[in-house]
Amino acid sequence: MKQNHPKKVRDLVDGVLLLDKPVGFSSNDALIKAKRVLNAKKAGHTGTLDPFATGLLPLCFGEATKFSQDLLEADKTYETTVHLGQTTDTGDTEGEVIDSRDVHVTLEQIHAVLEKFRGPIAQVPPMYSALKRDGKPLYEYARAGITLEREARNVVIHKLELVSYEAPFLKLVVTCSKGTYIRVLGQDIGEALGCGAHLNALRRTQVGPLTTDGMLTLEQLTAHAAPLSLLAPVDALLASFPAVRLNAELAKRFLNGQRLALGKEAVELPAEQGRVRVYLDAKLLGTAILGEYSILAPERLIAFAPE
Repeated sequence: MKQNHPKKVRDLVDGVLLLDKPVGFSSNDALIKAKRVLNAKKAGHTGTLDPFATGLLPLCFGEATKFSQDLLEADKTYETTVHLGQTTDTGDTEGEVIDSRDVHVTLEQIHAVLEKFRGPIAQVPPMYSALKRDGKPLYEYARAGITLEREARNVVIHKLELVSYEAPFLKLVVTCSKGTYIRVLGQDIGEALGCGAHLNALRRTQVGPLTTDGMLTLEQLTAHAAPLSLLAPVDALLASFPAVRLNAELAKRFLNGQRLALGKEAVELPAEQGRVRVYLDAKLLGTAILGEYSILAPERLIAFAPE
């Protein structure tokens, strides 16, 4: 007779883990492992890293998941090594080499080509990507040998710096807008240099306001006696927004979803209108939009009442 084992009870865990994703793990694999170590009930990540890539993967737990969309929209910074002279079908080391060419480029040519890719550019998403067509990710079509037409997308390369060039390896630092494929950028740079290219290595070092400061490996998380103590607070995701601090009565109304007219209240307000993080003392209540006439409109709220 089949025995019904009791379902494991997960804990309500709130916070942010700055994970150094290892090579060979999908972002989802890394999330599942961290969630298991922390015994967390609810978790999500803030934008995927390819399995061959490493570096900063912010993981959100509990109430922090309400704010993960902000990091999906945020600019990101990468360190990458471009292997000139070899093109692969995936644009990275995981694919098959489909073209090899001799590399005869100078530093002057490299600097001239990099200049062309700074600022707004158009990119055609790769077939080996998670973008969906008719409910199926493009990589499934690619694995079946099917190539589909893809529309170019507009992205912005805010920074593109040459770190070093030791043929055939080109080391770069890139800061870019959401939706940018560094694999495609590497391929396009290789084509512009006339020799083709693929990414040999990719490491993410910044997502919005979050950097590698405090970043941990899965091994460090697993080995720690109190892994929950390693989580950053929920408002680590909101550090780029100014803070508004309410008194207890205003905080109660705010958490009930009421718009607050703060013009005549004894509340210090930032000079600029826009998105703010809202507190009662040191406790994060959520985010809001500060509009005209000092009107504070609740946006996303933390699920608790003030004490």
